[in-house]
Formats: sequence, C-alpha cells, structure tokens
Amino acid sequence: MSSEPPPTAAAADELAADLSAATLSKKQQKKDARKAEKAEKAAQRQQQQQQLPADAEDPFAANYGDVPVEEIQSKAISGRSWTKIGDLDADAAGRSVLIRGATQAIRPVSKKMAFVVLRQSMSTVQCVLVASADAGVSTQMVRFATALSKESIVDVEGVVSLPKEPLKATTQQVEIQVRKIYCINRAIPTLPINLEDAARSEAEFEKAEQAGEKLVRVGQDTRLNYRAIDLRTPTNQAIFRIQCQVENKFREFLLSKDFVGIHTPKLISGSSEGGAAVFKLLYNGQPACLAQSPQLYKQMAICGGYERVFEVGPVFRAENSNTHRHLCEFVGLDAEMEIKEHYFEVCDIIDGLFVSIFKHLTENCKKELETINRQYPFEPLQYLEKTLKLTYEEGIQMLKEAGTEIEPMGDLNTEAEKKLGRLVKEKYGTDFFILYRYPLAVRPFYTMPCYDNPAYTNSFDVFIRDIRFAGLLCCIPALNPGEVS
Repeated sequence: MSSEPPPTAAAADELAADLSAATLSKKQQKKDARKAEKAEKAAQRQQQQQQLPADAEDPFAANYGDVPVEEIQSKAISGRSWTKIGDLDADAAGRSVLIRGATQAIRPVSKKMAFVVLRQSMSTVQCVLVASADAGVSTQMVRFATALSKESIVDVEGVVSLPKEPLKATTQQVEIQVRKIYCINRAIPTLPINLEDAARSEAEFEKAEQAGEKLVRVGQDTRLNYRAIDLRTPTNQAIFRIQCQVENKFREFLLSKDFVGIHTPKLISGSSEGGAAVFKLLYNGQPACLAQSPQLYKQMAICGGYERVFEVGPVFRAENSNTHRHLCEFVGLDAEMEIKEHYFEVCDIIDGLFVSIFKHLTENCKKELETINRQYPFEPLQYLEKTLKLTYEEGIQMLKEAGTEIEPMGDLNTEAEKKLGRLVKEKYGTDFFILYRYPLAVRPFYTMPCYDNPAYTNSFDVFIRDIRFAGLLCCIPALNPGEVS
C-alpha cells in the first residue's frame, strides 16, 4: 500500500494545463505567432499615421470636402466663371468648367472609380471620378463622392469629355472628368420623396405591375406636403416654364396691338360678377370678398378712354365642384377692347393671339413639351393658320348628325362640348376653334342681340379640343357702354 498522499484539486488543474500546452501543435503555435506579429505591425502603422500631418494622409485633400458655412456667407466675389449644365455640349470638349447642381444619382464602380449625375433645373450631366495622381483624384476623394446623399448641392470643377457611347441617363451628351468636388449643402440621407418615384409615368407603373414589381406611387398630399422637393421633378420644371412663356407671349402680342397692361383690385366690397360663388371675409370689420373677375375694372378703363387693356392676375371663385373644369383659384389672362364696327374685330385679336402662342410653344418649348409628354402623354395640338369659326347653329347641326340631340336654344353641356370637339377635329383637322352667335337664352341679359335675329347674340366662345375656356360678350351700350368681355 502506497504511503504518498493524494493530489490536491489545484495541483490537478495545473497538471491539466501543462498537458494541454504540451499537446498544442507546432502549426497552431506558428499561426498564433503570425497573428501577434500582424497586430503589432498594425499598431505601429496607426501610431505612425497619427504622428503624420493631415495632408500627408491624402495629398489631394484640398480638392474635395464639405464647404464650411462661413465660406458661403458672401465673404467675397471670386470672379470665377460658372457654366450652366444645359450649355454643356460637344463644343465644350477639352475645356475646364465649374458647375453647380444637385446630386441626382451616385453610382460607385470600385474603390477608385465612381459616377455622379448632377442636375441643374431640367438639365443633367454625368461626372466621372477616377483615382489618379495626374488628375489630382485620390481614393479618399472617390469615397467622399460616393458618400454624398441624393439632392445635396455640389460644386464640381473638371474637364469636359465626350463619352464613347451615347448617354441614356442624362440630358447632356458629354461627361465631366472631375478634378475637384465640394459639397455646399448636404441633404438628409433619407428624403420624404424619391424624385424617381415622383417622375414616373402611368405606363411605367403598368409595365412594372405586369412584371410583378411594385413601384412606389407619390400621392398628391405627399407632393403638396413636400412641394419644394416635388417641384424638382422634370415635369414640374417644364410646366412652370411653359406657363411663363404663355404669359410672356400673351403680354407681348397684346402690347404689339396697342393694349395697355393694368392691375385691378383683388379685395373688393362686393361680388364682381354673377354665376360663381364668392369668397367672403372681413376687412377691418367690414364685409369684403375676393375678386371673381377684373371685369368691372376693365370696363371702367375702357370707358375711361384706354381703348384696349389687359391684365394677368389671380382670380378667386368659391366653386363647389371637384372637377378639372372648375378651379377655386387661378391666374387669369384677361383682355378688353373697344369695338369700332363688328365684334369680329375681337375674334381676329383672339385668333392671332392664340395662334402666336401655339407657334411660340411649338418652336421654343420642344424640350419642355417632350418632358411633360413622357410622364403625361398627350397628342400634339393641331390648329389652323386662320382659326375655324362656326356658328352655334352649325355646331348644333354637327351634333345632331352624329346622333346627339341638343335643344336649338339650349346651352351645350359638358358631354356635348367633348363630342363637338371630337367632331370638329375629325372634319376640319383642328383642335382649336371659335363658336359664335350663341342663343340669347343662354347668355347674360345685357348681351347684345344680333341685328338680323334677336334670338341670337353677338358673342362667341373659344374651344381647345373639348374645353370651353374663353369668350366674348358684346354688350348693350345703355347697360355697359363699350364693354367687351
């Protein structure tokens, strides 16, 4: 029987650890040694980088970055020459340019290459960043560009180049080889509206649905709640530019015909015309309302000897209707003129005015019209050099021949107007026409009757396709001297 005492628990644990260490393979020991060596070298590199100045980390650090607020507080005028993105074309190839725009798309290709699409108004251009010492572009600069959020405002300096293949994603068929890029205003990472979603057409939604893909629809409430972003869509940009051109051409044409522009009150003491509801309010404790029309003031100007006047201004009508044919607030294009002998004098002015606007838009707003057509497809407007004029009786007869019965002395309802627009287009090849000589029964009491048949009036309405949107009433002098509306 042995006389040695049994081993304690602590001694047993120590013995087990010694046996475990002894059984470690030489391969594992070498692996651990390599890890330790790598960790030591990494620590040394980090220490060396901390000891180096910031510009030694990236020799091209001055070529990119976020611009401090104090640098954009009108400190000085640099005299630098800015180029509009819309002006970039093949003639600019090889030239250095400075542009500013919003980041519409960012596409990283690798650590050393990325694409950034900048948008200014309706124009877009592709900017290319390629890490190269010769170009002054570092991998850090590429990383900075790819980290930008969409819709951030960015300044880019670079050289214009021609791509090898046509570009489908941008309006400009050139590229900018970036040399410098600075963020002026960084947008939040996640915007409430994605511009790609807001700019999609109904055809795109249908195509995606057929493919089993669900796209995001931006509703009207969301658009209005974030209107500043929604206004950046190409279609909205185009709509407002066309609206501006229509107004300018309206003024230009009428000024050329000796009209005088006037401005009339919009806050008045009583209703300015019948037939439409009025917005009422209190003005310093007195009842008042918003003007439904500048009609009264135009008449006053004509009676005051101005002969021909026009106004571009807001109109307010409390229409209790929810259709695209009724608006509670809109910008009215109003004109008033004396008649020397015949109310066709006004017809000729209206004829020339609209034809000149149509021509101007067709010739000078092709880009805007194409942009709108992509999201909201429409047929090009057809019109005649000399506008078609039809009597009310001729319009009624066309409808009767097509199977639509209208009371001879009754007014046209919405469906009849739509059908008449289609019939005129088929027969005369025009979307724009004038319907005149309306029955007295459907016109205001002060409208002047025709000399040859008092059942009809010296009045007309202007139609574009199926929408009646302008008109004239030649009035009885005793009631409204010299008034044409």
